[in-house]
Amino acid sequence: MSARELHLNAFLMGVGHHEAAWRHPRTDPRAPDDVAHFQHLARVAERGTFDSVFLADGVQIWGDVRHTAAIRFEPITLLTAIAQATERIGLIATASTGFTEPYNLARLFSSLDHISGGRAGWNIVTTAGDRSAQNFNREVNTEHAERYRRAAEFLDVVTALWDSWEDDALVVDRESGVFAEDAKVHEINHKGRFFSVRGPLNAVRSPQGHPLLVQAGSSEDGRAFAARWAEAVFTAHQTHGDAAAFYADLKARVTAQGRDAGAVKVLPGIVPVLGGTEVEARALADELDALIIPERAVRQLAELIGVDLTDHPLDAPLPPFPPVSRVNGAKSRFELVRDLAERERLTLRRLLGRLGGGRGHQVVTGTPEQVADHIELWFTTGAADGFNVMAPLLPSGLEDFVDHVVPLLRARGLFRSEYAGRTLREHYGLPRPVSRYTAPAVV
Repeated sequence: MSARELHLNAFLMGVGHHEAAWRHPRTDPRAPDDVAHFQHLARVAERGTFDSVFLADGVQIWGDVRHTAAIRFEPITLLTAIAQATERIGLIATASTGFTEPYNLARLFSSLDHISGGRAGWNIVTTAGDRSAQNFNREVNTEHAERYRRAAEFLDVVTALWDSWEDDALVVDRESGVFAEDAKVHEINHKGRFFSVRGPLNAVRSPQGHPLLVQAGSSEDGRAFAARWAEAVFTAHQTHGDAAAFYADLKARVTAQGRDAGAVKVLPGIVPVLGGTEVEARALADELDALIIPERAVRQLAELIGVDLTDHPLDAPLPPFPPVSRVNGAKSRFELVRDLAERERLTLRRLLGRLGGGRGHQVVTGTPEQVADHIELWFTTGAADGFNVMAPLLPSGLEDFVDHVVPLLRARGLFRSEYAGRTLREHYGLPRPVSRYTAPAVV
């Protein structure tokens, strides 16, 4: 094992990350209704000694019900079920700072951390798009920078609530009748611009102290937020150069915050389309792309870039993109798609194919050795600390990755063969945070 250890997260989405996965004969399009499907996927990832599994989430229906396998469980509930079917693997769920309250969210993740024995992680999102806002008594969503200001205060409140019980506050002395030492249970009395929260949390401190904090925005606001709070960052890049530039920039920002740059892991998404030979892998990629429904993909792209593409010819170049300043949604993903289309001068049809595999995440099509080479190159040359593995088909794509790519990474000394710890923080080599209310030890 090298001194620096590769990190792998399994991003579980329905029956695969390719947008046409549900139409492919190697998947069961009804499987996302079945908890056992996700429990199986988590056990496969655990067999591969992945750090964690991850469930994305949104507070609106994704895509259109006519063409998209859009059904999904609420992730924290589902991860609770997965926790009972696994022993070591971390459990990361997305939850929005825009459409929930800090007290509720602090309780949910504290509960998941207790139930799982210290394996919970929170993927922090601010939620873009007006469609989500319209499910919460609003017509339009909050402006991008304002969403991040709310998120920063949200984190201040949530982490204070997780700290509100000191580790030794619980006494449980039957003879004296003392259940907890009240001097070690703290009201946080937060009063800010967005929130007023008295506290304390109505749960003792969880096994990890704080669940692992994950962040996925790569805009200027997102990077600043990640530098302050994140312990892992999910990101998307099409080129090694872009990934290395992002990696260096984020690590510098983390250091400027007075934090250890090594305590924040950068995990680009990778969609591994695997075959026994390169020809077989390419054939699978072509099969999947042939199942894309253009009208559905065009609508999704138009929503992302803010350009009406209804009558745009599929084999014509893309129309000009609007300036990023006009985007109030996912700015970093907008810029990725714009740069990809302009750099490679893609027609609309070709861009839809490039995005169909992973929504802007890099698709690597080839043999297990070629995928392992890609991972090793990015890991050893300052572009990644690990990868967010997004199998195009599930469960087969994850099973193939665990059975054929993971052994190569282990043989190269890049990845663990067994877990060294039991908590998600231990997988990341991170210490358990001390409650801010605990008095420092007297030396």
